[in-house]
Amino acid sequence: MTAYAHDEVVPDKQSTLAKKRQVADMFNDIAGRYDFLNRFLSAGTDRRWRKKAIAELREVHPKMILDVATGTADVAILAFKLLHPSKIIGIDIAESMLKLGRKKIEKLRLADKIELAAGDGETINYGPHSFDAITVAFGVRNFENLENGLSEMLRVLKPGGKISILEFSKPVLPVFKSFYSLYMKIVAPGVGKMIAHNKQAYEYLNNSVQAFPDRDSFTAIMKKAGFQKTYFKTLSLGICCIYCGSK
Repeated sequence: MTAYAHDEVVPDKQSTLAKKRQVADMFNDIAGRYDFLNRFLSAGTDRRWRKKAIAELREVHPKMILDVATGTADVAILAFKLLHPSKIIGIDIAESMLKLGRKKIEKLRLADKIELAAGDGETINYGPHSFDAITVAFGVRNFENLENGLSEMLRVLKPGGKISILEFSKPVLPVFKSFYSLYMKIVAPGVGKMIAHNKQAYEYLNNSVQAFPDRDSFTAIMKKAGFQKTYFKTLSLGICCIYCGSK
């Protein structure tokens, strides 16, 4: 498996823990402020991004959906409302995030439709051809090995199934790129320190975004992993991209 630059980006360079453990600890620490910071830092745009990513799956009419790196279940809940599948399984390595997601699901009385479980996107605990569709929102940057994660998701996807990945990318317009760089380097970590009491988590966000192979580079990696009909769509002047592929 090829190693990519973002595979080596970790929340704490001084730590001896593996990236996966560091990422889990980081999200467990900021779980209680995670949803608020998402809305605040994106001015509410993150919800629209998620809806657009989910909409890419309408054509396959999925009955079974896997939401990798489900976090507090925002995508899982939106996917149920928009696609009406029979079942959604959400997996995540951060138990504190899952606890908050379960509370949301119970409040919405969707516990029979959406199930959350501790799980790792690089070693998915389901058999081959288990899901019609897979969603991942802002999760693939956090994989310890990107190709492992993509190969695992392809394995559990049914033939004819489709994956929709939402991930941060780097704007290309010069003026907006400069503004975005300043925002990610200074503003986001500052707000993270003030509200989540964890500046390091949002410094990691910027560092991992900068190192991530976006746009054509990422679709090429998806093809290498075995996905077909790959494509991407840019959102909000290139802040995010939706990446899709089929099996």
